[in-house]
Amino acid sequence: MAVTNLPRAMLIDMDDTILSAYGRPEIAWNHIAREFAAELAPLPPEAVAGAVLTFARNFWSTAEPAWRLKLDEARRLTVQGGFDALAAAGHARLPADLAARIADRFTAYREEEMFVFPGAHDAIDAFRALGIKLALVTNGAADTQRAKVERFELAHRFHHIQIEGEHGFGKPEERAYLHAMDALGVGAADTWMIGDNLEWEVEMPQKLGIYAIWMDVHGDGLPAGSIVKPDRIIRSLGELLPTADR
Repeated sequence: MAVTNLPRAMLIDMDDTILSAYGRPEIAWNHIAREFAAELAPLPPEAVAGAVLTFARNFWSTAEPAWRLKLDEARRLTVQGGFDALAAAGHARLPADLAARIADRFTAYREEEMFVFPGAHDAIDAFRALGIKLALVTNGAADTQRAKVERFELAHRFHHIQIEGEHGFGKPEERAYLHAMDALGVGAADTWMIGDNLEWEVEMPQKLGIYAIWMDVHGDGLPAGSIVKPDRIIRSLGELLPTADR
């Protein structure tokens, strides 16, 4: 049953919660591979995209947190890893400079395609107008994430901005949530956490007693076999606003 009473405070993730940023990587990698089709021939672009995506998913499943602060370097590494996997499977080895150019183009493409989800600004403004204390809690490098905060006009909408690269810690470290709540002057029982990452924005916040809301913007549903159970699942921030018929 949906909770209708709003909390004193919300901790809100940025990427793929407020902004369309890194979701659906398979679409992005296939798009970029098609751009480089002539240089990838005779390998079909989709084969290269698939190899890179597989390597990237394996890499990020075990990567140290420090890699989140070196995203450009990580992408170069994952494209090269995909190239190496193709070569190991018997395909002609693709040049390292091509791997670097594809990775850098992927980074630029992600920046070009980034946008605020429809209604997100309005929902955040409404939360604030209702007297809810708001913290933006995002992982990633200081320069990259601060540039998004400014580009997408988020700074003035939050009482507290917490960027991993600026503070020296990030989700899912306990202190990331505790620090944000302390900055807002609230406790776990008064706080909701909202985001798209089941570990960072659901599992760990729940352990701290925070009500955890999972953003499933594409409506894909929980992954098969997921042991993480959000307190609520939404597709947009606007769903959390009180309405006359609720």
